[in-house]
Amino acid sequence: MLANYLIGLREGLEAGLIVGILIAYLGKIGRRDLFGRLWIGIGIAIAVSLGVGALLTWGPYAMTFQAQEVLGGVLSLVAVALVTWMIFWMGTHGAGLSKELRGQVDAAIDRSWFAIVLLGALSVGREGIETALFVWANVSGGSDPVLGTAGALLGILTAVVISWGISRGLVRINLSVFFTWTGLFLILVAAGVLVYGIGDLQEASVIPGWGTHAFSLVELVPPGSWYGTLLGGIFNFTPEPTWAQVIGWIVYVAITSSLYLGMLHRRRRRAPAGREASTPERLETPAPGLGTALRARSAGAS
Repeated sequence: MLANYLIGLREGLEAGLIVGILIAYLGKIGRRDLFGRLWIGIGIAIAVSLGVGALLTWGPYAMTFQAQEVLGGVLSLVAVALVTWMIFWMGTHGAGLSKELRGQVDAAIDRSWFAIVLLGALSVGREGIETALFVWANVSGGSDPVLGTAGALLGILTAVVISWGISRGLVRINLSVFFTWTGLFLILVAAGVLVYGIGDLQEASVIPGWGTHAFSLVELVPPGSWYGTLLGGIFNFTPEPTWAQVIGWIVYVAITSSLYLGMLHRRRRRAPAGREASTPERLETPAPGLGTALRARSAGAS
């Protein structure tokens, strides 16, 4: 439940910040008449995301066991790829997110009336589909799908409240620190989903080696113990992994965490001297201009 809560919180917060930027900019340039179109696009994105989640949950029931395992394994790998891309994209594009979105709004206004609807749908839909796919992959490997889904929904609800608080100036958190640490955490969660996906593909005989354990930690971490359940729920931990699962986990974590930490190191070196000072912009957002845009909304509303 904790892993899905953090997934929902992080993805929901990203979507909430994007919505905040779009609304703030439209208000700043005096185009509040386009709010309705933007919300229609956001509503479409939410509906599509829920549809993807429902399709992933109930769609495979008509398939054979082997087809379900192949589908589950492939989608787990896709989920890992998407989340990994999202972690690095946020780390490299976060600083220019506000400027990029404002440019997209300007371009959409100059096009047809549907362009704003499409902008809202694509901006939020990307986060929604990523969340649906990753939560589904994580919940599929857990022991309690209902609890896992509830955790994701609770995380999204928390993100909505925090995003609203930020836009109103009621909440001040260091989003740079938040996204940095949740990025590291998600790498470990994604590694667990990768292990689960490899296991599915081995059960379907796509990858050899199913049933041959690399080692056994059953005596150290019994499957029925509270900590075994906790590790399984958060990181898809299995006490008896196969060699393919062990190799996949080690290779993914070693490469991804090294690249991620290297990216953080380069970003810190490029930061101007004194940027780490606790200015209001710094505390509210990792993206210069986002806090300004969000405050502009308040100014425009007053």
